[in-house]
Amino acid sequence: MASVTTARDAALPGPLNGGSHAMAARDSDPSFARLFVRFTLTGLVAMVVIGAAGFAILRREATADAISQAKDLSRLAGRGIAAPLITRGVLAGDPAALGRFDRVVRGRILSGTPIVRVKIWDQAGRVVYSDAPGLIGKAFPLGADELHSLRGGGTIADESNLSRPENRSERSFRQLLEVYAGIRAPDGRRLLYEDYERASTIAATSKREWMSLLPALLGALLVLYLIQVPLAYSLARRLAARQREREQLLRRAIDASDMERRRIAADLHDGTVQRLAGVSLSLAASANAAGAAGEAGARTQLERAAAETRETIRELRTLLVDIYPPTLERSGLRAAMNDLVAPLSAAGVRVSLDVPGDLQLPAGVEALVYRVTQEALRNARTHGDPTAVELTIETHQRSAILCVSDNGRGFCPDAGDDRADHFGLRLMRDLADHAGGTLQVLSSPGHGTLVRLQVPLP
Repeated sequence: MASVTTARDAALPGPLNGGSHAMAARDSDPSFARLFVRFTLTGLVAMVVIGAAGFAILRREATADAISQAKDLSRLAGRGIAAPLITRGVLAGDPAALGRFDRVVRGRILSGTPIVRVKIWDQAGRVVYSDAPGLIGKAFPLGADELHSLRGGGTIADESNLSRPENRSERSFRQLLEVYAGIRAPDGRRLLYEDYERASTIAATSKREWMSLLPALLGALLVLYLIQVPLAYSLARRLAARQREREQLLRRAIDASDMERRRIAADLHDGTVQRLAGVSLSLAASANAAGAAGEAGARTQLERAAAETRETIRELRTLLVDIYPPTLERSGLRAAMNDLVAPLSAAGVRVSLDVPGDLQLPAGVEALVYRVTQEALRNARTHGDPTAVELTIETHQRSAILCVSDNGRGFCPDAGDDRADHFGLRLMRDLADHAGGTLQVLSSPGHGTLVRLQVPLP
């Protein structure tokens, strides 16, 4: 069945006014403290998300900067130290020339820097020099990136693939960053300078950088969060004030409705009902007088008029009970429920009433249960045309539960039924919310309607 909240235009009964303050004390709407905590926690979560995103960006940029530093070091080593010393003897593989070049490389490039391996290649893929002597003179195919860098395409850094044959001497280092830079020998020949740096060194450089910037990031986030705290306080205070104003307006509406109901009930009881009672007695007396005078036709008409007047009085008294139920205060909820279902029983509707005789509810909850029942039965009688109605009230796990179901026509809330948005039950739904409870109406065409109210008990 579809779930909607429906209502009829109805005010609240008198007893509800007396219990409204008790229910307001159990207000389910967020208090100022909860609003403030909610806003501050939301701000804190936002700061954590922003901080996490900022930290990820900071680490990425720090890593990129560490790699950029490695490229700068490789360009300096390759073009500033190695390239000017690559003589014809080095290119020809002369052992003496290679020895002199090797001493320079080990003393000025491999010593005191993160670089652990140096290779120099020619355009044919031959290793012209390596600090691992076993590679000198051997040829390996150059990749696209290496050829691009050799031909002046800039410096390239990438994680070393240690499974390649030319990298077998570096496998003991486990994880390296290899950097390529194109250089020129003194005779103008294009060569490829390649060195290898430990990945752990790059990671350490990156960590030092982002660690140096992290306090600034955290400080900025902390300042931003501290700025948000007074804003959250102000916003929570304003929302709490609006909530209090809403509650006051609701109470005023309840009070005004209660006063108007009492006034109308008093006027009807003391005025209209009394006058009609007098008219009924006068008509009965006139009927007796007409009968004594032998005017049978007049007597019949007068007796009919007296009977209709008495029926009108009964209807008015039933209306008085609807407007202001004295039974609820005087005899309790079960008696008031009996009064509510009596018109349905009189109309031939099969009524099942299950209300514990010893049920004791707070005055506000009792009045709310009464009004929701009244609205549910009135909706069923007016719109549903049911043949059976079931009403139950029970307490379960420190809450009172009211269920009013009928087997009437039901309705579809998505079809724009005018029962889906009346003021009466909307107002009572608000009261149920203030009492910490819920009010639901479940209905679908051909399957009747179920009204369910659940209110917590103190």
